[in-house]
This record gives sequence, C-alpha cells and structure tokens, in this order.
Amino acid sequence: MAKRAHFEPVDVKVDFPALERTLLEHWHKKGIVKKYLEKNKNSKKYFSFLDGPITANNPMGIHHAWGRTYKDLWQRFKNMQGFKQRFQNGFDCQGLWVEVEVEKELGFKSKKDIEKFGVAKFVQLCKDRVKKYSGIQTEQSKRLGYFMDWDHSYYTLSDENNYMIWHFLKKCHEKGLIYKGHDSVPWCPRCGTAISQHEMLTEDYKETTHDSVYVQYPLRGRKDEYLLVWTTTPWTLPGNVAVALDADRDYVAATGNIARNTYYLNEYAAKRLGLNIEKKVKGKELVGLKYVSPFDSLSRIKKSLGQYEHAVVATDEKILPVSEEEGTGLVHVAPGAGSEDFQIGKKLFLTSFLINTAIPPAGDVRPNLFGGWLMNGT
Repeated sequence: MAKRAHFEPVDVKVDFPALERTLLEHWHKKGIVKKYLEKNKNSKKYFSFLDGPITANNPMGIHHAWGRTYKDLWQRFKNMQGFKQRFQNGFDCQGLWVEVEVEKELGFKSKKDIEKFGVAKFVQLCKDRVKKYSGIQTEQSKRLGYFMDWDHSYYTLSDENNYMIWHFLKKCHEKGLIYKGHDSVPWCPRCGTAISQHEMLTEDYKETTHDSVYVQYPLRGRKDEYLLVWTTTPWTLPGNVAVALDADRDYVAATGNIARNTYYLNEYAAKRLGLNIEKKVKGKELVGLKYVSPFDSLSRIKKSLGQYEHAVVATDEKILPVSEEEGTGLVHVAPGAGSEDFQIGKKLFLTSFLINTAIPPAGDVRPNLFGGWLMNGT
C-alpha cells in the first residue's frame, strides 16, 4: 500500500507585510544591500543608469511603484552580469506639480495670490514640501525592496544641479548653438504660465466638446468666390496669416442652393454640407491665391501684416497634416496660436507676421468680441 503524502500544516492567516518588513530588516542589518551596491565596484564593465526623477510633491502612486520596479529589475539584471553602475536616485523638485499642491494648501486661486503672498516665501514652502515628500518617497521605495544609494540622491533644485545647467548653456552659447527666437507654447490661464505637453498629459486637463465654425474667406480678384475654412478655435481667427492645403490632393468648386457663391473645399466636405459640385481642381492650382480676412481692418492687424496679403499655401504633412474626413481640407493657420501653425509658419517664412489674438493671459475672451458676429470676410 502506497504511503500517503504528508504536508505540514499551512497557516492561512499569514501576515505577509510583516514577513516583508522582517526580510527587509534582515537585508539591511546583514549589510546585504551595501554588498549588492558595491558588488561590481572594481569591474571594467560599466552600465550607465540615470534615474529619471519622480516629482517629490506627494506620496508615490501605483504608477511610480510600477516604474521603479522596472528600473530595479533592469539594474539587478545588469548587476548579476557583473556591470558597475551608479545607483543614484533622483527627485524632480520644480514645476507646477509642486507649486499647485502648495497653492491648494494655502487656498490660492491664481498667480496673483502668490505675488501678494510673496514669491520668496512661496518658493520656500515649495522647497519644504519637496523635502517632506522626498523623505516619504524614499521610505516607500525602500519598502518596495528597491536597492539604491539612498544617502546620495540628487535633487533638481540643488545648487550643483543648477550650476551645471548654466555651465552647459554657457558652453552651448560659446559654440553658437543657442539663438533667441519665438515659439508657440500651451498656456494655462489659471496658473498664468506656459505649460509642457507632459503637464497637459499627466495633470487634470480634459478634452471638451464645443462648437466649431465655418469661415468663408473672399478671394481677391474673384467675384463671389470663397475659401471655405473650418475651425474649432474661432478665437484664433484674428491671428490668421494663411490657409494651408494639400497641394497634391483634389479639391472642388461648389455652390449652394440659394446663394450662387462658389466655395473651394474638398469633395468629402462638399457632399457632407450638401453643396453642388461644379468642377474639380488640384490643390496646387489654389496655392498662391490671395484672400481677405474679416479682421484686416483692425489697426493691430494692419500694423502686424504691413504689405503682406493673406495667401493659400501648401502644407507639409509632417508638420500640419490636412484631414480628408474632418473639416474642409483647408486649414486656418495662425502662427501665434499653436505649435503646428507656428512650425509651418516658420518653414514658409510666415512667422514675421505673428499677430496676438484676442485672448489675454487670463484666458477670457474679450466681452462681445465674437458674440453675434458672422465670421465672413465681406
């Protein structure tokens, strides 16, 4: 008769966190972490690792733990292969992530509140928050079993870091690698500052649904002929400099059922809008046509444009792609009101006609600026 397998009883109420803490304490007491970090200190093989720092503004989130697990895993793998490494953790200390949290603590609603409170005092509170949460994040990382040289973490607010940045910029300047110019960047009206694409993607910015408009631009020297442009940002229309299209694509001249105006747009949009197609034209045939903008009579725009006349230009699909399905195939270009517009304007030498739109830094449209207006150049 075969013997029955015998299993020791298993405690179904194991306190796993307690076991983890015991193991972590054992590793540190026995110097295992230190031995791990120094294991390959004399190796001739070197693996370069630079920790992309997380922001020390709050306790770590699950996404931080996830990222740090991958970093630790990769470094352990390289350590097992005998590579010497720099096990230095980093903390990002600048930016809106820290500043907005301090604003919340103080009950501030805008940039003016910071200025009234005192910039120097506000900066010190930001530094205090970084110090507090870098300590918390360090302990959380240790708790994960993340092996790093925690006594020598780098901070982006340190004098050493900032001196090195200025040194780097100085060298670039000496080599002629830096120039002064313009750019178009996202702007946060609440914070009163430019923001990065990363901040837009990681903070509480949301896409919204809102009305769009069709604008008809009269062509110069062509009676009752118009470019039909579609835009989701009508507040940027005062900054219009050009209309971009795909020179290799087919467009149509179409008419409505009531007014006999002729509109140039792509065939897909003409059918969607119920227009009557009269003829087809290549985009390149429209390039160079001049048109009138509805805001050309405003003194600020007159001054900015000088002798320049609005014109149809060929886009660069790598910079400003023209969609077949969305819009009309004709894109309103305002170099001062968007990154893609600025880049295509720069390529086509249109950025010298930068026009400030009607939106002040606070983000509020001037009262009655667009209310009741028909966006028509006539």
